[in-house]
Amino acid sequence: MGRDFSHIARNCERAVLTAYRDLRAHGTPDPHAFQACTTLYRIHHPEASLNEARRLVAEWIDHHLVRQDRGPTPGCNCP
Repeated sequence: MGRDFSHIARNCERAVLTAYRDLRAHGTPDPHAFQACTTLYRIHHPEASLNEARRLVAEWIDHHLVRQDRGPTPGCNCP
């Protein structure tokens, strides 16, 4: 699971994926890792609703970790 996320431009997206990967690598169950990453996203974006945060985190995990796609993803406009 040691995937490099340096190609990801958004700081929040990179932080979420790194946290998720590391939590799962250390044995954290998926629902707890997902919840922690949703919280992390909302720290970066307090204006985001819980549903928006869950949707984006799920899309990013699926895109980068499940499908291992390196292309762009939907999300926020932050650097």
